[in-house]
Amino acid sequence: MLPIILALVFIALILIVVVLGQSNEFTVSRQIRINAPAEQIFPQVNELRNWEAWNPWAPLDPNCKMTYNGPPAGVGASYSWSGNNKIGAGRNTITESRPNELVRFRLEFLKPMTVTNTAEFTFDPDGANTVATWSMSGKRNFPGKLFGLVLNCDKMCGDQFDKGLAKMKSLVEAKPTALAAH
Repeated sequence: MLPIILALVFIALILIVVVLGQSNEFTVSRQIRINAPAEQIFPQVNELRNWEAWNPWAPLDPNCKMTYNGPPAGVGASYSWSGNNKIGAGRNTITESRPNELVRFRLEFLKPMTVTNTAEFTFDPDGANTVATWSMSGKRNFPGKLFGLVLNCDKMCGDQFDKGLAKMKSLVEAKPTALAAH
């Protein structure tokens, strides 16, 4: 019996060392080249109701309840969501907005776990195109690191970022003049 207990303690210690050895911070980032100037892309991110057309999580819960607060765009604009167990609940608030360059958010997850991260979109000119980058970063505590051993956050979130960026690209490139007037 003692050898089994010692083996379990040894395995637990190895697991703890592996978890503690992981980085305390994480970043997930994806980008896409869009055939349009930043002026046509920026409103898709800065005006929160525009997210409804390209938000990659929306199809995971068509009955998600969205609540908008503050101004419709720019610093202070926010939305809260409450959905099924696939998307949980939380709040996304614009904390910095530089026209055609950057939109930064405080992204607060309330369910299934409570955590606050920073998300941002940047728009970099590339000739007649724009490289749009969507990233999220934050701190990881012990449970977050342990969770990361089981689920790959970069792949899970990154795949959704790729879907959202591709849908945004499709929308912007399909109707560049209509979006520019928005």
